[in-house]
Amino acid sequence: MLDRRELIKCAGLAALGTSLTSATAFALDTATLPFDNGERPLVRYPQKRPMIGLTSRPPQLETPFSIFNDGAITPNNAFFVRYHLAGVPLDIDPDKFTLEIKGKVSHSLKLSLKEIRKLRAVELVAVNQCSGNSRGFFEPRVAGGQLGNGAMGWTRRRISSRRSTSTMPATAR
Repeated sequence: MLDRRELIKCAGLAALGTSLTSATAFALDTATLPFDNGERPLVRYPQKRPMIGLTSRPPQLETPFSIFNDGAITPNNAFFVRYHLAGVPLDIDPDKFTLEIKGKVSHSLKLSLKEIRKLRAVELVAVNQCSGNSRGFFEPRVAGGQLGNGAMGWTRRRISSRRSTSTMPATAR
């Protein structure tokens, strides 16, 4: 039969064992960035591999830096996410989706996804970077998401060219 001291000792060892196991599991699911308060969870979002999570609403997901060793072009499922609105559209009906061009144009233009796909495509390789990239390294600290170096990526995209038939003036950029 256990006395009170034995019971407390066993309970303490059990609690210690549990905390070590969960600390190990937690460490496997985090990334530590090289600045103050740089420990971040690795999170999964639809169509993404594990990413460094900064916030969840709105989502700010940083590309793990090791991805940049895999090649010059950042894969879509590892490309950083910087979304400014709380509601993320997860389902888009391709038959109802439209893109509207308006503003500094002679008249607005609305294109369906089907119309966009019919346009002549041009392949372009470019870097895309959030203006907050590396903000976590700033001294003194500044307001905004404390990102490391993963809010950037190289992308190869096929873009549609419609300038010749659009309503944009030649001076529009």
